[in-house]
Amino acid sequence: MAKIPFVKDLDFTYGAPDEVLPGVRRVIANNPGPFTYTGTGTYIVGTGEVAVIDPGPNKKEHLEALLTATSAEKVSHILITHTHSDHCGLAKEFAAATGAPIFGFGAHPVRKRQDDAPALDEGADYGFAPDEIIGDGAVLEGADWRIETHHTPGHLSNHLCFSLPQEKALFTGDHMMGWATTVVAPPDGDMGDYMKSLDVLLARDDAVYLPTHGAPIEKPQRFVRAVRTHRLMRDAQIIDHLKQGRTQIKDIVPAMYADVDRRLHKAAALNVLAHLIRLERIGTVACDGEAHVRADYRLR
Repeated sequence: MAKIPFVKDLDFTYGAPDEVLPGVRRVIANNPGPFTYTGTGTYIVGTGEVAVIDPGPNKKEHLEALLTATSAEKVSHILITHTHSDHCGLAKEFAAATGAPIFGFGAHPVRKRQDDAPALDEGADYGFAPDEIIGDGAVLEGADWRIETHHTPGHLSNHLCFSLPQEKALFTGDHMMGWATTVVAPPDGDMGDYMKSLDVLLARDDAVYLPTHGAPIEKPQRFVRAVRTHRLMRDAQIIDHLKQGRTQIKDIVPAMYADVDRRLHKAAALNVLAHLIRLERIGTVACDGEAHVRADYRLR
């Protein structure tokens, strides 16, 4: 399996702002879990007039921490990477408290909970609605900062990354996390799109990634190449399991993720499904009927 240079160490105090780069502070919410790691890291960009990226889960203590951290400043922008609740659940309350508009790609792509992927940790925010819709190539500015937006579908179709050119930094949301690989969960999560979005990052020259969960990622190009190789090796593993007669995801996952915490096997099954859908699209794999977690798969 490809060796990804994960960054596991993170020194922090819940609710306390830490400067991670010049002009960039991070406040981590107390919502740790198997998919949020130590919790959601909310970023405050600038001084005096600031942008806040991913206000995080709808928790009173996190709202109070953010308001305390920005008490002497004007919040001019609230930016959302995507519509999972651990990223945007607090957006409405934080906007009401600060008067700042919310910027995002749009509402959650799957409108009904019953049609969506099973909730992992806090699930999606089905009521999220940005005040301003932004897409690829948008530019947002404050007194001492400039942020550019980059559409990076895959984890969700509405996922955005935000770059801070002056620091050669990229806020990667859940598209790239230093502590673990990203869950790509159909129906809206798409492995083909995710791979293309990795190529978008490889074409850039960022010096550091700032994910919403976990520590900053140094040497980001090396990290992305390792993640891309890892995904291609997962493709090869799945093909090998199909050759061995394991034709259903429920049989592939325990064999393929034998060394992974069983609490993560539900997410692993969704990742395998995303890989199989991609492999079906490119003509490597076939299944009878619609691809889903209980379907039978075979090699073409």
